[in-house]
Amino acid sequence: MARYRVLIRKSVFKDLDRIPKKDVSRIVKAIGALSEDSHPPQSKKLSGEEKYRLRCGVYRIIYEIHDEKLIVCVVRARHRRDVYR
Repeated sequence: MARYRVLIRKSVFKDLDRIPKKDVSRIVKAIGALSEDSHPPQSKKLSGEEKYRLRCGVYRIIYEIHDEKLIVCVVRARHRRDVYR
C-alpha cells in the first residue's frame, strides 16, 4: 500500500491547543498513522460528506482522503460534542 502525505489545516493546530497535552500526544500519533493506512479499521465514513471520522478517546479526528493524489487532509480535531457543529 502506498504512503499518503498528511496535510493538516491551520485550524487543527488551534483545536489541539485547547486539548490537554496527554490527549494531544495520542491524537498526533493517530494522525501520523494515517500516512500508512488512510482507512484504519476504526474509521467511519461520514454520511452526506466525503469525510471520515477517527475516534481517539473522547476526541474525534475528521479528515478527507484524496486517493488520486495520495493525500490525507486533516480538517478538524475536537471533543466529540463539538466536532460535528
